[in-house]
Amino acid sequence: MMGKALVVDDSKAIRMILTRILTGLGFEVLEAVNGIEALKVIEAEKNPVSLILLDWNMPEMNGMELLKQLRQSPALCSPVVVMVTTETEMSHMAAALEAGANEYVMKPFTRDIIVEKLQLAGISI
Repeated sequence: MMGKALVVDDSKAIRMILTRILTGLGFEVLEAVNGIEALKVIEAEKNPVSLILLDWNMPEMNGMELLKQLRQSPALCSPVVVMVTTETEMSHMAAALEAGANEYVMKPFTRDIIVEKLQLAGISI
């Protein structure tokens, strides 16, 4: 078992694809549709979430806001966070990495890209 992963994306299709990839890699996968729901899921879990795949553009609380909140909280700051987003500008990528993202994946992506980015982020697969 690889541990717990949380997929945060307002697109059900993207959540399904990422969940399938992560489950195939041995993760137990939780899902959330936005940052507010993600925080509730993280706080409700007894065993900590070790990986978060995070979309940027979501209603209520976007990925960047959630990332900053996670990194500012000593209790929540430990998971590996990979932004998975349609934002392709270098400035967005730089801002996400600066805010504490471990890696950055642009949509559309393949399973191989996800695996490669997880490995780059320090997860042994």
